[in-house]
Amino acid sequence: MKSAAVTNLRDYANAPPSKPEGSNFMGLRFTPMGVEVAASRIARKGGRLEPFSYVVTPNVDHMVRLNREPSLRPLYDDADLILNDSRILELLAKRDRLKLPASPGADIVENLFRNWIEPSEPVVVIGSNKEDIDAIKRVFGLRDVRWYDAPMGLRENPKAVTECAALLAANPARFHFLCVGSPQQEMVAWAAAKRGDVKGVGICCGASLDFLSGKTSRAPSWMRRWRLEWLHRLASEPRRLFKRYLVDGPEILKIWRQHKQLDASA
Repeated sequence: MKSAAVTNLRDYANAPPSKPEGSNFMGLRFTPMGVEVAASRIARKGGRLEPFSYVVTPNVDHMVRLNREPSLRPLYDDADLILNDSRILELLAKRDRLKLPASPGADIVENLFRNWIEPSEPVVVIGSNKEDIDAIKRVFGLRDVRWYDAPMGLRENPKAVTECAALLAANPARFHFLCVGSPQQEMVAWAAAKRGDVKGVGICCGASLDFLSGKTSRAPSWMRRWRLEWLHRLASEPRRLFKRYLVDGPEILKIWRQHKQLDASA
C-alpha cells in the first residue's frame, strides 16, 4: 500500500482543521497544562498503545516561523496536544487574559524518563547523537533504546522523512522522541500519523535530550523563573543562537499585536 507520508509542503494544506480542545492564542489551539499534568496525560495515552498521536511544544521561534510560513500550520493543528514551551508566550497570553502556563518540552521529557518509562521497555529516538543516547541509557538505566541518526537536511528530503515515519511503524513503543529540530520533527510526526500503522505517542522535543544527557546545561532556576532562559542559551551558544534570539525573536511582539487586532475586529 502506498504510504500517505509527506512528500512536500503543499501536502500540508489538505490537513483537517484543528481540534476544539484548548485556548486559541495567536492562531494555535494550545492546551493550558502544567508539566506534571502534561507528562501524566502523555503517559496514559502512550500506555494504551493507541494509533499514533503526537505532541508539539511551540516556543517563540516556532511562532515566528509559522507567521512566515503558514503552510506549516497544519503540522501543529493535527497534533493531539499543543503545549506552550515559552515563558514569553505565557506572559503575552496573560496580557490577553489567557492562562497559558509554560510547559517546557525539556521538563516534560525529563518527567517522562524519571517517572513513567520502564528501564526494560523500548524507547524510540529520532535524531540526537550516540554520545547523548549512551548518556541517557546510563542515567536512566534504559536497556532498549532504538535510535535512528536522521540525516541532515531532513526538511528538504521527503524520502528521509518517509523513512523516519516507517522506522516508527517498524518499532512499536509507547514513546517516540523526535529530536531533529523544528519543523523537521513535526514533519516526521505528521507523516507517521498519516501512515495509520504507527502506535504510541510522538513527542517533538528538539534539544531536550541534550539537557538530560548533560551535553547542554539548563539555565538556573531563577533565570527560568524570570523568563531569562533565552539569555542563558544565547550566552552558551552565541554564534548559533544570535539570529534566533536577537533578530527573529523580537518579531513575536509584532505578530502578537497583529493577532490582537484581528481578534478585536472579528
